[in-house]
Amino acid sequence: MNGFFKNLSLWLVIGLLMVMLFNLFNSPQGPGQSITFSDFSEMVAQGKVTAVTLEGRTVRGLSTDGSPFSSRVPDNYDLTKDLLAHGVDIDVREPEGTPMLMQILISWFPMLLLIAVWIYFMRQMQSGGGRGAMSFGKSKAKLMSDKAAKVTFQDVAGIEEAKEELQEVVQFLKDPHKFQRLGGKIPKGVLLVGPPGTGKTLLARAIAGEANVPFFNLSGSDFVEMFVGVGAARVRDMFEQGKKNAPCIIFIDEIDAVGRHRGAGLGGGHDEREQTLNQLLVEMDGFESTEGVIMVAATNRPDVLDPALLRPGRFDRQVTVPNPDILGRTQILKVHMNKVPLSDSVDAEVIARATPGFSGADLANLVNEAALIAAQLDKRVVEMEDFENAKDKVMMGKPRRSAVISEKERKTTAYHEAGHAVVAMALDGADPVHKVTIIPRGRALGLTMQLPLEDRYTYSKVQLEQNIAILMGGRLAEELVLNQLTTGAGNDIQRATDLARKMICSYGMSDTLGPLTYGENEQEIFLGREITQHKSVSEETARRIDAEVFDIVDRNYKRAKQILTDKMEVLHTMAQALLERETIDADEVIKLMAGEPAETALKPLKKKDERANKPTPTVADDGEQGDQTAKDAVAGSVTQAEDDVEGSTRTATEASTQEVVSKDTPEGDDKDR
Repeated sequence: MNGFFKNLSLWLVIGLLMVMLFNLFNSPQGPGQSITFSDFSEMVAQGKVTAVTLEGRTVRGLSTDGSPFSSRVPDNYDLTKDLLAHGVDIDVREPEGTPMLMQILISWFPMLLLIAVWIYFMRQMQSGGGRGAMSFGKSKAKLMSDKAAKVTFQDVAGIEEAKEELQEVVQFLKDPHKFQRLGGKIPKGVLLVGPPGTGKTLLARAIAGEANVPFFNLSGSDFVEMFVGVGAARVRDMFEQGKKNAPCIIFIDEIDAVGRHRGAGLGGGHDEREQTLNQLLVEMDGFESTEGVIMVAATNRPDVLDPALLRPGRFDRQVTVPNPDILGRTQILKVHMNKVPLSDSVDAEVIARATPGFSGADLANLVNEAALIAAQLDKRVVEMEDFENAKDKVMMGKPRRSAVISEKERKTTAYHEAGHAVVAMALDGADPVHKVTIIPRGRALGLTMQLPLEDRYTYSKVQLEQNIAILMGGRLAEELVLNQLTTGAGNDIQRATDLARKMICSYGMSDTLGPLTYGENEQEIFLGREITQHKSVSEETARRIDAEVFDIVDRNYKRAKQILTDKMEVLHTMAQALLERETIDADEVIKLMAGEPAETALKPLKKKDERANKPTPTVADDGEQGDQTAKDAVAGSVTQAEDDVEGSTRTATEASTQEVVSKDTPEGDDKDR
């Protein structure tokens, strides 16, 4: 569009210059000297004028010495009598008017300018598309350039099963006879399904780099725009382009933007989007063949897609791209570490074990953060310590040294965090504590982080009850030691209650209510699937559910209380260590739990250690809340507030409870992620 505007301006300038030159060369030669009418009359009277030319009220002539002159004649003055009386030759001509070309230009220039502006804005209406005023229905699919940096399957790691399925599609494009001789047909569509950041788009780019066929890519939001019917027209044009370039691949990223369930939602659906979806369904598997056009789409919300879009014949394959396991994380880390100068101490497998639940994008960000931290310290290589600091920053947030907290709140936070840690370490089978800190990070004033020893996909009833006990540990430590209850435990209580209710209503872990699902599914109400559902629990059953929930929470509350009562000396020692050092790691926690005094259990402080700088003991900002997002079974945060200041607490178990939901219920997986 900028090129069009520049061309238009250039031609306008050229046109104006041509008109000016035309006028310059076609204008009559100007007279030598302009004189007043009085001088002219005197010259005529003295006989110094030999000949004149009259053009309207302008008179031009030659004097007796041959010099030209010109003058203006007043209106209503008869000059010819004087000239004839003195024997002056007179030549009368019509006055010269404006040139015809100039008249045409002056009359048509405003109209031409309006037409040019109209064309410009019509082209601009398509968000800078620049393909003409009548090209609203043209597809926005972009053909992958050969000059672009190619991504191959060598650049994709940690998702081997997904790579194998897509490599088969690439092989079919390269050698179709190998499959056709046995009656096999090329898949019409492949749907990549998985959480955000797992490499779905990267896989599509790898297909483009490996297939050596035309590759079109666009987003699901590129179809529907401001005009009715544009979406369906763009779908038709997209497949027309695909047929002309067959065999080819068309990749639609975030297809849930256009493929959402028809008729869903509180408003009864979206007619324009549904019309676009209907056209997409027809083009993928209708009367007209689209042989050689392979659709590849990606989404992290397969549950909201229309069933007609998912059936064989349209998307024949659904390739799941999950979060990588420890082996996959190791491979992904090695791919990204190849671009970073590393110290010999860096071990990708150790980092992979400490990052459960991380996606490929998370691991790429982790490596980048480690490189940035090393660069800030003017290091020549990235060391293991940098990866550890980067992991803490990604999981817990950046330390906020500027936060000012009163000594009383620091003490409350220290006992709260120590309570979580002591209960977690005392329970057999619970994830070990990785780090405890009362340094404010992100929106949290303190954190207790647990890391599982291995990847975990399901949780038992025993593990869930342990999580509830750990959640209660912070509140109990405040109650037993400080004899106070603060709002900091509010989030702990909420999560413990939610987990207990899910154990009863969703997972069937109640001995009295049995393996049944109770209550309505409150997820995805805007899909329109829950509008007509009625309450499925009677008042009596609801009371029994409430009683069961209270029983589970109360039982584990008492369990945690007994642990803290028995480990009171350890609780005091750990809280005091937190007040002195602000951060203690796994080895120090283990030694403190074994009863060692703080003098021998705590490691010597290093220079520039983050635990060496303590916040200034002044009043903290009101309303500071913790809402730290962790990975899978990774630790969460504790936020502490005093008196009537609202706060919340989140421990390591919160992330674990989310994973229980995500592993057992696909709907919960999509929501929680």
